[in-house]
Amino acid sequence: MFDKYVRRQLIGTGGKVIELARDTTRELDEVLDGAEQEVFLVSNRGRTTRTLSNGEVASAAFTELEKNNPIYPTGLRELDNLIVGFEPGTLTLLAGRPSMGKSQAALFLALQMMVARRIPVVFFSLEMTAQQLEYRLWSLLSVHPHYCDCGFYPLRSGRIRQHRAGLAPLTEREHETIARVLGIATELPLYLNDDRGTTVVGIASECRRLISEKKKPGLVVVDYLQMMADDSPNGNRSYELGNVARGLYKMAGDLNVPVLALSQISRAVEGRNNKRPVMADLSQSGILEMVSDNVVLLYRDEYYNPDSSDRDVLELIVGKARHGLTGTARFLFDKSYGLLTELPGGNHGN
Repeated sequence: MFDKYVRRQLIGTGGKVIELARDTTRELDEVLDGAEQEVFLVSNRGRTTRTLSNGEVASAAFTELEKNNPIYPTGLRELDNLIVGFEPGTLTLLAGRPSMGKSQAALFLALQMMVARRIPVVFFSLEMTAQQLEYRLWSLLSVHPHYCDCGFYPLRSGRIRQHRAGLAPLTEREHETIARVLGIATELPLYLNDDRGTTVVGIASECRRLISEKKKPGLVVVDYLQMMADDSPNGNRSYELGNVARGLYKMAGDLNVPVLALSQISRAVEGRNNKRPVMADLSQSGILEMVSDNVVLLYRDEYYNPDSSDRDVLELIVGKARHGLTGTARFLFDKSYGLLTELPGGNHGN
């Protein structure tokens, strides 16, 4: 309705502009200024301004400081030393080649938000089904340090797949762990959406619904960008990917939520001797680097070098940190469970 109203107003304004143009008694600059004002009046009907005086901004900033408006630390000390944490209104990109552990790292970070602060997390999974993601969550819960006093028997995510395929039934201890983990999982403030046809508009709509139900997300995870980018009418996939990234960045600001978006990176790394990703490897579109507040690149050396001395080590390479530091945070990574833990003594470099 509002769209039709504005269009009607614009038609009326067009008539006024024509009258101004025909008035030869006025100077051209006066005519142009009058036409500009008429269009401006229409374009600003129903809008609220985002232009504030610095006094207003300073006052609001101090109020937020006093309220301790949270930036949510990840709980991984070496990573928090670089990016501090997830700040509402920002977009963080988690990027890497296939099998680097992007989805597992994202799920771990999501769980960190829930167990440390009890803040809701919504996870949009365009690659895995909600049930597949749930099985991974059970596996992670069985070994997560927050639940170490529960005495769970470690449950590898691969065991559930073997059981479902009839290859190796779950043991009694594994069944017992699942029953107990299920009680924890059902109480987590986690919302899963596995609609593979979802769009940025759909994601924003779901987030608004949660906000209206007093379940405002403390983190929105999107796995992953390329699955949302169809070819544009002119066949330019990079253009469409850029639109998706810009849309998520805008949504983060409009809804004041932190967004963690996963992304593939270019195959170009496969042809280099040093396969650690760099910012230039961001897949298909430089717009990803431009709109992201943080860019974290994943790398596991043992994937390429099975005899690596860095076995079971995941590098989180912070290539961009708009409000933090760039550098590399290294963690022990147990791929069987999706668990990240600090290396003894800590280890990160700038």
